[in-house]
This record gives sequence, structure tokens and C-alpha cells, in this order.
Amino acid sequence: MTESRRGRPRTFDRDRALATAVEMFWERGYEATSVGDLTAAMGIRPASLYAAFGDKKALFKEAVAAYQASEPAGFAGAALREERTARDVVARILREAAAIYTDPSHPAGCLIIRSATNVTPKDADIEAFLRDIRNANVDAFTRRFDEAVRAGELPGSTDTRALAQYLATVLQGFSQRAADGATAADLRPVAELALAAWPASPASPAPAP
Repeated sequence: MTESRRGRPRTFDRDRALATAVEMFWERGYEATSVGDLTAAMGIRPASLYAAFGDKKALFKEAVAAYQASEPAGFAGAALREERTARDVVARILREAAAIYTDPSHPAGCLIIRSATNVTPKDADIEAFLRDIRNANVDAFTRRFDEAVRAGELPGSTDTRALAQYLATVLQGFSQRAADGATAADLRPVAELALAAWPASPASPAPAP
């Protein structure tokens, strides 16, 4: 990724540079990752970063998009698309979060959750950008739980928004605990405890895990 010298065009592997940015923002958060940190890790000069990506905020948003398209970020969306019942969706999300957020092959937790912990007021637009993504996830969970009510999987009295907020809150907690050093073995029992709070169906008690 290093730039060429002696007047030749400065070229680098843009995809590798973006992957480096994803890792750094994921590990350190938005505010604690400086342009100097990024260019040092990429092996380029600031002018090349700006030419390739725009400013730091534009690079961060592109890094978030790359992260969202990656396997470590896509497990919840896959569960929403692929599982037959809402409870199966939640069980898969919780169990996979326990494994993925603690996987040592990449930084701990969730980039979209961790990057927001140290954003300063001058970068309120970044905070809002991340908040909108997280709130969109809550909306997606709510819509799935609304479907479950209509299908008779959940009681008609279920507060589907509160249930979606509950799931999002547990996932954010998982991300922080993973960042604090929790392992998959630590979080798996927590996933089962969270799943035990699932409302009983109208026709029968909640199934066993």
C-alpha cells in the first residue's frame, strides 16, 4: 500500500486501505482514530487519503458500509431473512452475537456500537449517522415482531417495540462485554437467559431452548 516515489504517480491498494480503516475504526472508535494513524497504517500520505476517500468522515462512512457488508456484521440481517419464526430469529441472533462479537480474528464487538462511544460534540453528525443505523435495526426487529403477532406466534398484547428495544439493548451489552474481554463461553449463557424472556405464544408455553 506504500506510495511510489521520485515523481511517479502515487498508487496504493484502495481495498486494502479501506480494510485497514475498518479495522482501526472498529478497534479504536471514530474519535480516537486520527488521520495520522490511518495514513501510517496504510503507508500513504494524508494527501493520498484525501484524494482517494475525501476527508476522515467520508472514509469512516465508507468503512461502515464495508463493515455492514461483511460477515461479522451481517448475521442479524441473515437471521431476519432466513429463519421461519420470530423466536428462531432472536435465538440465532443472540447465539451468533455471542460467538461473532468475541471472535479473536477481528476486533471485539460491533463497529457501529463501539465507534459511537467516544464521539465528541463537534462530530455530532457522525453520532447521528451511527444512531440512525442502530435505530434502523430496532425498526427491522419491530417489523418482524409485528409479523409474528399477526401470524399468532406472539400474543396480540405484545409490545413489539419494547421487545425490539430489548433485543437491541442485549446486543449492545454483548458488544461492550466483548470489548471488555468477555469470551463466547461467557456470553453464551447470557444469550440463553435473554432468550428465556421470550413471550409465550397464545396457544402454548414458550418452547425450550
